[in-house]
Amino acid sequence: MSYFPQIIFTLLLCFAIWLFAKNMLQIKKNILLGREEDLSDNPGLRWKNLILLALGQKKMFRNPMVAILHLIIYAGFIIINIEVVEIVLDGIIGTHRIFLNSLGDFYTFLINFFEILAIGVIAGCVIFLARRNMLKLKRFVSKDLNGWPRSDANFILVTEIILMSLFLTMNATDRALQIQGHTHYHVTGNFLISGFLQPYFNSFSISQLLLIERTCWWAHIIGIFAFLNYLPYSKHLHILLAFPNAYYSRLNPMGMMDNMENVQNEVKYMMQPELAPPSDGQLMKFGAKDIMDLSWKSLLDAYSCTECGRCSAACPANQTGKLLSPRKIMMDTRDRLEEVGKNIQKNGTFQTDGKSLINDYISIEELRACTTCNACVQECPVSINPLDIIIELRRSLIMEESNAPQEWNAMFSNIENNFAPWKLSPDDRDKWAQEMNN
Repeated sequence: MSYFPQIIFTLLLCFAIWLFAKNMLQIKKNILLGREEDLSDNPGLRWKNLILLALGQKKMFRNPMVAILHLIIYAGFIIINIEVVEIVLDGIIGTHRIFLNSLGDFYTFLINFFEILAIGVIAGCVIFLARRNMLKLKRFVSKDLNGWPRSDANFILVTEIILMSLFLTMNATDRALQIQGHTHYHVTGNFLISGFLQPYFNSFSISQLLLIERTCWWAHIIGIFAFLNYLPYSKHLHILLAFPNAYYSRLNPMGMMDNMENVQNEVKYMMQPELAPPSDGQLMKFGAKDIMDLSWKSLLDAYSCTECGRCSAACPANQTGKLLSPRKIMMDTRDRLEEVGKNIQKNGTFQTDGKSLINDYISIEELRACTTCNACVQECPVSINPLDIIIELRRSLIMEESNAPQEWNAMFSNIENNFAPWKLSPDDRDKWAQEMNN
Protein backbone atom coordinates (compact mmCIF):
# COMPACT_ATOMS: atom_id res chain seq x y z
CA MET A 1 0.00 0.00 0.00
CA SER A 2 1.40 3.40 -1.00
CA TYR A 3 1.43 6.11 1.66
CA PHE A 4 2.51 8.78 -0.83
CA PRO A 5 -0.97 10.44 -1.16
CA GLN A 6 -1.29 10.60 2.64
CA ILE A 7 2.16 12.15 2.99
CA ILE A 8 1.39 14.75 0.31
CA PHE A 9 -1.97 15.55 1.92
CA THR A 10 -0.47 15.89 5.41
CA LEU A 11 2.26 18.21 4.12
CA LEU A 12 -0.35 20.35 2.34
CA LEU A 13 -2.49 20.49 5.47
CA CYS A 14 0.41 21.51 7.71
CA PHE A 15 1.59 24.15 5.24
CA ALA A 16 -1.91 25.63 4.90
CA ILE A 17 -2.37 25.84 8.69
CA TRP A 18 1.13 27.30 9.21
CA LEU A 19 0.69 29.95 6.52
CA PHE A 20 -2.77 30.95 7.77
CA ALA A 21 -1.54 31.20 11.38
CA LYS A 22 1.46 33.27 10.28
CA ASN A 23 -0.69 35.75 8.36
CA MET A 24 -3.29 36.04 11.12
CA LEU A 25 -0.56 36.63 13.71
CA GLN A 26 0.76 39.49 11.57
CA ILE A 27 -2.73 40.98 11.33
CA LYS A 28 -3.02 40.77 15.13
CA LYS A 29 0.33 42.55 15.50
CA ASN A 30 -0.83 45.27 13.11
CA ILE A 31 -4.08 45.79 15.04
CA LEU A 32 -2.17 46.07 18.32
CA LEU A 33 -0.14 48.96 16.89
CA GLY A 34 -3.14 51.08 17.86
CA ARG A 35 -3.35 52.81 21.22
CA GLU A 36 -4.90 50.96 24.13
CA GLU A 37 -8.63 51.12 24.82
CA ASP A 38 -10.54 49.11 27.41
CA LEU A 39 -13.64 47.52 25.88
CA SER A 40 -14.18 44.69 28.36
CA ASP A 41 -17.19 46.11 30.22
CA ASN A 42 -20.70 44.62 30.15
CA PRO A 43 -19.81 41.16 28.77
CA GLY A 44 -23.48 40.09 28.69
CA LEU A 45 -24.41 42.82 26.22
CA ARG A 46 -21.27 42.17 24.21
CA TRP A 47 -22.13 38.48 23.80
CA LYS A 48 -25.63 39.52 22.78
CA ASN A 49 -24.17 41.81 20.09
CA LEU A 50 -21.93 39.00 18.85
CA ILE A 51 -24.85 36.57 18.53
CA LEU A 52 -27.31 39.04 16.97
CA LEU A 53 -25.00 41.10 14.73
CA ALA A 54 -22.22 38.70 13.72
CA LEU A 55 -23.90 35.31 13.87
CA GLY A 56 -27.53 36.33 13.32
CA GLN A 57 -26.68 39.19 10.90
CA LYS A 58 -29.46 41.30 12.45
CA LYS A 59 -28.76 44.50 10.52
CA MET A 60 -28.77 42.67 7.19
CA PHE A 61 -32.46 41.86 7.64
CA ARG A 62 -33.47 45.45 6.90
CA ASN A 63 -33.42 44.09 3.34
CA PRO A 64 -34.90 40.59 3.88
CA MET A 65 -34.24 39.16 0.39
CA VAL A 66 -30.56 40.08 0.39
CA ALA A 67 -30.23 39.01 4.03
CA ILE A 68 -31.67 35.55 3.35
CA LEU A 69 -29.38 35.03 0.35
CA HIS A 70 -26.37 36.19 2.34
CA LEU A 71 -27.30 33.94 5.26
CA ILE A 72 -27.68 30.92 2.95
CA ILE A 73 -24.24 31.54 1.44
CA TYR A 74 -22.66 32.17 4.82
CA ALA A 75 -24.31 29.31 6.70
CA GLY A 76 -24.07 26.96 3.72
CA PHE A 77 -20.38 27.50 3.19
CA ILE A 78 -19.57 27.17 6.89
CA ILE A 79 -21.80 24.11 7.53
CA ILE A 80 -20.75 22.28 4.37
CA ASN A 81 -17.15 22.68 5.44
CA ILE A 82 -17.93 20.55 8.49
CA GLU A 83 -17.37 17.79 5.96
CA VAL A 84 -13.79 19.02 5.74
CA VAL A 85 -13.22 17.25 9.08
CA GLU A 86 -14.00 13.96 7.36
CA ILE A 87 -11.93 14.84 4.30
CA VAL A 88 -8.95 15.75 6.49
CA LEU A 89 -9.18 12.49 8.44
CA ASP A 90 -9.57 10.50 5.20
CA GLY A 91 -6.56 12.30 3.74
CA ILE A 92 -4.32 11.64 6.73
CA ILE A 93 -5.39 8.05 7.46
CA GLY A 94 -6.03 6.94 3.87
CA THR A 95 -9.68 5.97 4.42
CA HIS A 96 -12.78 6.95 2.44
CA ARG A 97 -15.88 8.42 4.13
CA ILE A 98 -14.60 7.46 7.56
CA PHE A 99 -17.83 8.47 9.34
CA LEU A 100 -20.13 6.35 7.14
CA ASN A 101 -20.03 3.16 9.23
CA SER A 102 -20.48 4.92 12.58
CA LEU A 103 -23.32 7.23 11.45
CA GLY A 104 -25.19 4.87 9.12
CA ASP A 105 -28.37 6.35 7.61
CA PHE A 106 -27.77 9.64 9.45
CA TYR A 107 -24.62 10.05 7.35
CA THR A 108 -26.72 10.02 4.16
CA PHE A 109 -29.09 12.53 5.72
CA LEU A 110 -26.17 14.85 6.53
CA ILE A 111 -24.73 14.66 3.02
CA ASN A 112 -28.16 15.37 1.54
CA PHE A 113 -28.52 18.38 3.85
CA PHE A 114 -25.07 19.60 2.78
CA GLU A 115 -26.02 19.20 -0.86
CA ILE A 116 -29.19 21.28 -0.44
CA LEU A 117 -27.07 24.01 1.15
CA ALA A 118 -24.56 23.71 -1.70
CA ILE A 119 -27.29 24.42 -4.24
CA GLY A 120 -28.38 27.38 -2.11
CA VAL A 121 -24.81 28.70 -2.05
CA ILE A 122 -24.48 28.38 -5.83
CA ALA A 123 -27.83 30.13 -6.43
CA GLY A 124 -26.97 32.92 -3.98
CA CYS A 125 -23.56 33.50 -5.53
CA VAL A 126 -25.03 33.66 -9.04
CA ILE A 127 -27.59 36.26 -7.89
CA PHE A 128 -24.92 38.34 -6.14
CA LEU A 129 -22.71 38.20 -9.23
CA ALA A 130 -25.64 39.50 -11.28
CA ARG A 131 -26.30 42.29 -8.78
CA ARG A 132 -22.68 43.40 -8.98
CA ASN A 133 -22.00 43.02 -12.68
CA MET A 134 -25.37 43.21 -14.48
CA LEU A 135 -27.70 45.31 -12.32
CA LYS A 136 -24.68 47.38 -11.25
CA LEU A 137 -26.07 48.80 -8.04
CA LYS A 138 -24.64 52.24 -7.32
CA ARG A 139 -22.63 51.21 -4.27
CA PHE A 140 -20.97 48.41 -6.27
CA VAL A 141 -19.88 50.57 -9.21
CA SER A 142 -18.45 53.34 -7.00
CA LYS A 143 -14.88 54.41 -7.74
CA ASP A 144 -14.03 53.29 -4.18
CA LEU A 145 -13.83 49.75 -5.58
CA ASN A 146 -11.72 50.51 -8.65
CA GLY A 147 -8.97 47.95 -9.17
CA TRP A 148 -8.52 44.83 -7.08
CA PRO A 149 -11.39 45.43 -4.56
CA ARG A 150 -13.98 44.97 -7.33
CA SER A 151 -12.24 41.86 -8.67
CA ASP A 152 -11.85 40.48 -5.14
CA ALA A 153 -15.63 40.27 -4.60
CA ASN A 154 -16.20 38.54 -7.95
CA PHE A 155 -13.29 36.18 -7.40
CA ILE A 156 -14.68 34.96 -4.07
CA LEU A 157 -18.19 34.41 -5.48
CA VAL A 158 -16.84 32.44 -8.45
CA THR A 159 -14.57 30.42 -6.12
CA GLU A 160 -17.52 29.45 -3.93
CA ILE A 161 -19.49 28.32 -6.99
CA ILE A 162 -16.55 26.18 -8.12
CA LEU A 163 -16.03 24.63 -4.68
CA MET A 164 -19.70 23.71 -4.35
CA SER A 165 -19.76 22.29 -7.89
CA LEU A 166 -16.72 20.14 -7.11
CA PHE A 167 -18.47 18.87 -3.97
CA LEU A 168 -21.58 17.83 -5.95
CA THR A 169 -19.58 16.26 -8.79
CA MET A 170 -17.45 14.35 -6.29
CA ASN A 171 -20.58 12.89 -4.69
CA ALA A 172 -22.14 12.02 -8.07
CA THR A 173 -19.08 10.09 -9.26
CA ASP A 174 -18.68 8.52 -5.82
CA ARG A 175 -22.23 7.16 -6.08
CA ALA A 176 -21.58 5.93 -9.64
CA LEU A 177 -18.55 3.99 -8.35
CA GLN A 178 -20.72 2.48 -5.59
CA ILE A 179 -23.24 1.29 -8.17
CA GLN A 180 -20.45 -0.28 -10.26
CA GLY A 181 -19.34 -2.17 -7.17
CA HIS A 182 -15.90 -0.66 -6.56
CA THR A 183 -14.70 -2.13 -3.25
CA HIS A 184 -13.24 1.12 -1.87
CA TYR A 185 -16.54 3.01 -2.27
CA HIS A 186 -19.02 1.83 0.36
CA VAL A 187 -22.76 2.13 -0.28
CA THR A 188 -24.21 5.35 1.11
CA GLY A 189 -27.61 5.32 -0.54
CA ASN A 190 -28.77 7.92 -3.06
CA PHE A 191 -27.80 11.54 -2.67
CA LEU A 192 -30.57 14.07 -3.13
CA ILE A 193 -28.93 16.63 -5.43
CA SER A 194 -25.93 14.85 -6.91
CA GLY A 195 -28.30 11.96 -7.63
CA PHE A 196 -29.56 13.99 -10.60
CA LEU A 197 -25.98 14.09 -11.96
CA GLN A 198 -25.06 10.51 -11.18
CA PRO A 199 -26.89 8.86 -14.17
CA TYR A 200 -24.71 10.88 -16.57
CA PHE A 201 -21.66 9.06 -15.19
CA ASN A 202 -23.04 5.50 -15.35
CA SER A 203 -21.55 4.96 -18.81
CA PHE A 204 -18.05 5.90 -17.63
CA SER A 205 -15.50 3.20 -16.87
CA ILE A 206 -14.25 2.69 -13.32
CA SER A 207 -10.86 4.20 -14.19
CA GLN A 208 -12.54 7.31 -15.63
CA LEU A 209 -14.81 7.66 -12.60
CA LEU A 210 -11.87 7.24 -10.25
CA LEU A 211 -9.97 9.97 -12.08
CA ILE A 212 -12.92 12.39 -11.92
CA GLU A 213 -13.81 11.61 -8.29
CA ARG A 214 -10.22 11.87 -7.05
CA THR A 215 -9.62 15.06 -9.06
CA CYS A 216 -12.73 16.64 -7.53
CA TRP A 217 -11.74 15.44 -4.06
CA TRP A 218 -8.23 16.92 -4.27
CA ALA A 219 -9.39 20.11 -6.02
CA HIS A 220 -12.12 20.62 -3.40
CA ILE A 221 -9.80 20.33 -0.39
CA ILE A 222 -6.92 22.25 -2.01
CA GLY A 223 -9.44 24.94 -2.95
CA ILE A 224 -10.56 25.18 0.68
CA PHE A 225 -6.93 25.44 1.85
CA ALA A 226 -6.33 28.16 -0.74
CA PHE A 227 -9.52 29.99 0.26
CA LEU A 228 -8.45 29.89 3.91
CA ASN A 229 -5.12 31.50 3.09
CA TYR A 230 -6.67 34.01 0.72
CA LEU A 231 -8.86 35.43 3.51
CA PRO A 232 -6.09 37.57 5.12
CA TYR A 233 -5.65 39.37 1.79
CA SER A 234 -9.37 39.80 1.09
CA LYS A 235 -12.33 41.80 2.32
CA HIS A 236 -13.79 38.39 3.19
CA LEU A 237 -11.62 38.39 6.30
CA HIS A 238 -14.82 39.71 7.90
CA ILE A 239 -16.01 36.07 7.92
CA LEU A 240 -13.69 35.70 10.92
CA LEU A 241 -13.27 39.21 12.32
CA ALA A 242 -16.98 40.10 12.38
CA PHE A 243 -17.24 38.14 15.64
CA PRO A 244 -14.59 39.94 17.72
CA ASN A 245 -15.55 43.23 16.08
CA ALA A 246 -19.18 42.85 17.19
CA TYR A 247 -18.12 41.77 20.67
CA TYR A 248 -15.80 44.74 21.16
CA SER A 249 -18.13 47.33 19.62
CA ARG A 250 -18.44 50.53 21.66
CA LEU A 251 -21.56 50.50 23.81
CA ASN A 252 -21.94 54.27 24.20
CA PRO A 253 -25.02 55.82 22.58
CA MET A 254 -24.39 56.90 19.00
CA GLY A 255 -23.47 60.57 18.85
CA MET A 256 -21.72 60.49 22.22
CA MET A 257 -18.13 61.55 21.60
CA ASP A 258 -15.25 60.77 23.93
CA ASN A 259 -13.74 63.85 25.52
CA MET A 260 -9.99 64.24 25.24
CA GLU A 261 -8.45 63.72 28.66
CA ASN A 262 -5.55 66.05 27.85
CA VAL A 263 -7.93 68.91 27.11
CA GLN A 264 -10.03 68.23 30.20
CA ASN A 265 -6.89 68.23 32.35
CA GLU A 266 -5.68 71.51 30.88
CA VAL A 267 -8.98 73.20 31.82
CA LYS A 268 -8.87 71.65 35.28
CA TYR A 269 -5.29 72.81 35.86
CA MET A 270 -6.19 76.33 34.75
CA MET A 271 -8.92 76.43 37.39
CA GLN A 272 -6.85 74.64 40.04
CA PRO A 273 -3.14 75.08 39.27
CA GLU A 274 -2.14 73.23 42.44
CA LEU A 275 -3.41 69.98 40.88
CA ALA A 276 -1.08 70.21 37.89
CA PRO A 277 1.65 67.53 37.97
CA PRO A 278 5.30 68.45 37.29
CA SER A 279 6.01 68.72 33.58
CA ASP A 280 7.75 65.67 32.13
CA GLY A 281 8.92 67.63 29.12
CA GLN A 282 6.80 65.62 26.67
CA LEU A 283 4.44 67.39 24.33
CA MET A 284 0.81 66.36 24.52
CA LYS A 285 -0.74 64.86 21.44
CA PHE A 286 -4.28 65.52 20.27
CA GLY A 287 -6.23 63.36 17.86
CA ALA A 288 -4.64 61.05 15.30
CA LYS A 289 -2.39 61.77 12.35
CA ASP A 290 -1.40 58.19 11.54
CA ILE A 291 -2.62 54.70 12.36
CA MET A 292 -0.50 54.38 15.54
CA ASP A 293 -2.55 57.25 17.03
CA LEU A 294 -5.86 55.45 16.48
CA SER A 295 -7.41 52.98 18.91
CA TRP A 296 -6.79 49.28 18.28
CA LYS A 297 -10.57 48.98 17.87
CA SER A 298 -10.49 51.38 14.91
CA LEU A 299 -7.76 49.24 13.35
CA LEU A 300 -9.83 46.11 13.96
CA ASP A 301 -12.70 47.96 12.25
CA ALA A 302 -10.49 48.54 9.22
CA TYR A 303 -9.65 44.85 8.87
CA SER A 304 -13.30 43.86 9.46
CA CYS A 305 -14.71 46.07 6.69
CA THR A 306 -16.83 44.09 4.23
CA GLU A 307 -16.62 46.85 1.59
CA CYS A 308 -20.37 46.47 1.10
CA GLY A 309 -20.82 50.24 0.79
CA ARG A 310 -23.93 50.49 2.95
CA CYS A 311 -22.18 53.18 4.99
CA SER A 312 -21.45 55.32 1.94
CA ALA A 313 -24.94 54.76 0.51
CA ALA A 314 -26.38 56.15 3.77
CA CYS A 315 -23.89 59.03 4.06
CA PRO A 316 -25.62 62.38 3.25
CA ALA A 317 -22.30 63.97 2.30
CA ASN A 318 -21.52 61.17 -0.15
CA GLN A 319 -25.02 61.16 -1.63
CA THR A 320 -24.86 64.90 -2.33
CA GLY A 321 -21.68 64.48 -4.36
CA LYS A 322 -19.06 65.38 -1.76
CA LEU A 323 -15.75 63.57 -1.70
CA LEU A 324 -16.36 61.72 1.59
CA SER A 325 -16.98 57.96 1.48
CA PRO A 326 -16.94 56.15 4.83
CA ARG A 327 -16.12 52.90 3.01
CA LYS A 328 -13.02 54.52 1.50
CA ILE A 329 -12.01 55.80 4.95
CA MET A 330 -11.93 52.21 6.21
CA MET A 331 -10.16 50.86 3.12
CA ASP A 332 -7.54 53.64 3.28
CA THR A 333 -6.94 52.97 6.98
CA ARG A 334 -6.41 49.27 6.26
CA ASP A 335 -4.05 50.03 3.36
CA ARG A 336 -1.95 52.36 5.52
CA LEU A 337 -1.94 49.80 8.36
CA GLU A 338 -0.69 47.11 5.98
CA GLU A 339 2.05 49.45 4.74
CA VAL A 340 3.18 50.27 8.29
CA GLY A 341 3.11 46.58 9.22
CA LYS A 342 5.40 45.71 6.29
CA ASN A 343 7.70 48.58 7.28
CA ILE A 344 8.04 47.13 10.80
CA GLN A 345 8.52 43.60 9.45
CA LYS A 346 11.36 44.80 7.25
CA ASN A 347 13.13 47.09 9.73
CA GLY A 348 12.27 45.65 13.14
CA THR A 349 10.76 48.95 14.22
CA PHE A 350 8.82 51.56 12.28
CA GLN A 351 11.09 53.72 10.17
CA THR A 352 9.65 57.07 9.11
CA ASP A 353 8.54 56.85 5.51
CA GLY A 354 7.40 60.45 5.11
CA LYS A 355 3.77 59.40 4.89
CA SER A 356 0.75 59.62 7.18
CA LEU A 357 -2.89 58.59 7.10
CA ILE A 358 -3.91 62.24 6.71
CA ASN A 359 -3.07 63.73 3.30
CA ASP A 360 -1.33 60.66 1.84
CA TYR A 361 -4.39 58.41 2.16
CA ILE A 362 -7.31 60.49 3.41
CA SER A 363 -7.67 64.07 2.24
CA ILE A 364 -8.65 67.07 4.32
CA GLU A 365 -11.61 67.66 2.01
CA GLU A 366 -13.00 64.20 2.85
CA LEU A 367 -12.70 64.81 6.59
CA ARG A 368 -14.37 68.22 6.47
CA ALA A 369 -17.34 66.89 4.51
CA CYS A 370 -18.47 64.68 7.43
CA THR A 371 -21.54 65.92 9.29
CA THR A 372 -21.02 63.45 12.21
CA CYS A 373 -24.61 62.24 11.71
CA ASN A 374 -23.70 58.59 12.52
CA ALA A 375 -25.59 57.21 9.49
CA CYS A 376 -22.53 55.15 8.55
CA VAL A 377 -22.32 53.68 12.05
CA GLN A 378 -26.03 52.85 12.07
CA GLU A 379 -25.89 51.03 8.73
CA CYS A 380 -22.76 48.90 9.14
CA PRO A 381 -23.76 45.22 9.50
CA VAL A 382 -20.60 44.30 11.46
CA SER A 383 -20.41 47.21 13.95
CA ILE A 384 -17.71 49.26 12.22
CA ASN A 385 -17.41 52.91 13.23
CA PRO A 386 -15.83 55.09 10.50
CA LEU A 387 -16.83 58.19 12.46
CA ASP A 388 -14.32 57.47 15.25
CA ILE A 389 -11.49 57.61 12.73
CA ILE A 390 -12.83 60.77 11.08
CA ILE A 391 -13.19 62.58 14.43
CA GLU A 392 -9.68 61.64 15.57
CA LEU A 393 -8.15 62.79 12.28
CA ARG A 394 -10.07 66.07 12.41
CA ARG A 395 -8.94 66.65 15.99
CA SER A 396 -5.33 66.30 14.86
CA LEU A 397 -5.86 68.73 12.00
CA ILE A 398 -7.44 71.36 14.22
CA MET A 399 -5.54 70.98 17.48
CA GLU A 400 -2.13 69.93 16.17
CA GLU A 401 -1.95 71.85 12.90
CA SER A 402 -4.52 74.65 13.47
CA ASN A 403 -5.91 73.56 10.12
CA ALA A 404 -9.59 74.49 10.01
CA PRO A 405 -11.82 76.51 7.66
CA GLN A 406 -12.17 80.19 8.44
CA GLU A 407 -15.80 79.68 9.47
CA TRP A 408 -14.79 77.05 12.00
CA ASN A 409 -12.06 79.27 13.45
CA ALA A 410 -14.59 82.06 13.95
CA MET A 411 -16.86 79.64 15.81
CA PHE A 412 -13.97 78.38 17.96
CA SER A 413 -13.05 81.96 18.82
CA ASN A 414 -16.63 82.76 19.81
CA ILE A 415 -16.82 79.67 22.03
CA GLU A 416 -13.53 80.58 23.69
CA ASN A 417 -14.46 84.22 24.30
CA ASN A 418 -18.26 84.17 24.55
CA PHE A 419 -18.91 80.55 25.68
CA ALA A 420 -21.23 80.05 22.67
CA PRO A 421 -20.91 79.78 18.88
CA TRP A 422 -22.39 83.27 18.38
CA LYS A 423 -20.54 86.57 18.40
CA LEU A 424 -22.58 87.88 21.32
CA SER A 425 -21.42 88.32 24.89
CA PRO A 426 -23.21 86.36 27.64
CA ASP A 427 -24.73 89.61 28.95
CA ASP A 428 -26.20 90.43 25.54
CA ARG A 429 -27.62 86.92 25.20
CA ASP A 430 -29.40 87.31 28.53
CA LYS A 431 -31.22 90.45 27.45
CA TRP A 432 -34.02 88.55 25.72
CA ALA A 433 -34.99 87.04 29.09
CA GLN A 434 -35.00 90.45 30.73
CA GLU A 435 -37.21 91.85 27.97
CA MET A 436 -39.71 89.04 28.50
CA ASN A 437 -40.15 90.09 32.11
CA ASN A 438 -40.88 93.70 31.19
